[in-house]
Amino acid sequence: MKILVTNDDGINAAGLLALAEAMAELGEVAVVAPDRERSAIGHALTLHHPLRAEARGVGRFAVDGTPTDCVNLGIHSLLDFKPDLVVSGINRGGNLGDDVTYSGTVSAALEATLMGIPALAVSLVTDGPGVHYAAAAEVALRIARQVLRQGARESVAMTG
Repeated sequence: MKILVTNDDGINAAGLLALAEAMAELGEVAVVAPDRERSAIGHALTLHHPLRAEARGVGRFAVDGTPTDCVNLGIHSLLDFKPDLVVSGINRGGNLGDDVTYSGTVSAALEATLMGIPALAVSLVTDGPGVHYAAAAEVALRIARQVLRQGARESVAMTG
């Protein structure tokens, strides 16, 4: 199983790290994420300057673009495989209601589905010092297993 993990909070976000670690139980994980926070950017693509990707280890890339750029670059240029699943998150804060139209996290998952790849977006509603990324990552892992077993016609958004 090959999984692409991305987000809109940036390559060093704690939620991304927890998610990538959890998804490793399913198989090979590659991370292609923005080089910095790109929240509330929606389904934007970078059109007017060259995108740059910096290797940050084996199968790990920081891109100076949007989450949608990351999915495109990962699938079409950076990775030597087509992922079986794309998982985006774990977003710090909820993506609920109309917010999903602005969410880079959700848009990254939607971009994967446009390429025929099952995807899910994971967000964690939180305020206060105790951020439970490990618990959210475990729930995401259970959902990912189910999506891989049963397939998915559309992306799945999860907020907890």
